[in-house]
Amino acid sequence: MGLDKRYLADVDLTATTSTGDPEGPNLEEHAPRDRAALDRELALLRGEVELPIPAASAVKIGGQRAYKLARRGIAVEMPLRRSLVHALDVIAYSGEGDTVNSVQLALHVSSGTYVRAIAHALGGHCTSLRRTAVGPFTVEEATSVEDALLMPIGAALERLHEAALERVPTEVRAGVLALEAAQGAAPGGSAA
Repeated sequence: MGLDKRYLADVDLTATTSTGDPEGPNLEEHAPRDRAALDRELALLRGEVELPIPAASAVKIGGQRAYKLARRGIAVEMPLRRSLVHALDVIAYSGEGDTVNSVQLALHVSSGTYVRAIAHALGGHCTSLRRTAVGPFTVEEATSVEDALLMPIGAALERLHEAALERVPTEVRAGVLALEAAQGAAPGGSAA
């Protein structure tokens, strides 16, 4: 639906990997980073950025998923993707003195942004990545499968901004309204 996403990510700055996470082998190893230089690099990754899509992604290259090609050892030039990084904030630095081995980041990015690509641009890889929000829906609202309460579709649609609603197929919107009318609930109200 093209909704912005929010993440918390831990980035190891001492090595880049083939997958952008600990699963892939190291491509390069690095000495601890100067904190001031890292802050300058982070500033360049805010706003509109264009970064290569990670090889370990589901993007199709020549009709095949990139991650399947990568697993078979087939190297391909990955396309660039333009993204909007609304916020890229440091939560914590890890290292000694003015040098940094790893950093914890809070990110607010446009849909389609690869956080692993941002980590790679910093010369590192993600050691943990947690999505904390998709559009207006936050992880704090989440429950376990056993305790799940379904939000009425109309209520979910009401929380989306107009641009996202325009991407909801007309048939879905019409079906939601028809379903709610059949259940005797006002649009956006709770289902019986």
